[in-house]
Amino acid sequence: MNDPTTIRRLYGRRQGHALRAGQAALVEDLLPRLSLPEEGPLDAARLFGDDRPLQLEIGFGAGEHLAAQAAAAPGTGFIGCEPFLNGVVGALGHVRDRALTNVRLHMGDALEVVERLPDASLERVYLLHPDPWPKARHAKRRMMNHGPLDLIARKLKPGGEFRLGTDDPTYCRWSMMVMDARRDFAWQAATPADFLTRPDDWPETRYERKARRQGHEVWYFRYLRR
Repeated sequence: MNDPTTIRRLYGRRQGHALRAGQAALVEDLLPRLSLPEEGPLDAARLFGDDRPLQLEIGFGAGEHLAAQAAAAPGTGFIGCEPFLNGVVGALGHVRDRALTNVRLHMGDALEVVERLPDASLERVYLLHPDPWPKARHAKRRMMNHGPLDLIARKLKPGGEFRLGTDDPTYCRWSMMVMDARRDFAWQAATPADFLTRPDDWPETRYERKARRQGHEVWYFRYLRR
């Protein structure tokens, strides 16, 4: 029987509100130029034409964080994966407005993309405010499970960084429990301030600001691949 923590399936709607004309034009004109090839191995040379460093964001929401990181590191290639069309449209707007040339997008399952990358090829992986699936019977749907983490660990370079952000207490506790059981990641926290304070190179998103306005605590986890 398959380990339930390795089950990978996308849940929920793929699209929310209807697209406006300008948004639909982005999907028609810009998305094809940024989309990953549908088949075959992926690497920096295939995606960006050179051997640049690579970073990947799993579930980039509206693309604010992805765009900010890409703008701050133009020599790095950024791969963003998001299953929901409205989020992809948001990222396309950021790419257009900032004239970013170092971003590639995938609308779908992020782990299918991760599988296609070479081992030890990623400098950093971001998982920011994933769906917490708070009910215990849905725990197998959480990205913070050993199956997905095994894959992420394999694709990160030694010394590469995995970042997790969440404002959900259940997900925070679950993630700490899962990561504490692993020996392939080293938690970069010496004091509570290290995971309660947003690092300077961790751009704030609208989702995070909304969570704080609602009185939620936000936790910032940084792990280095051993």
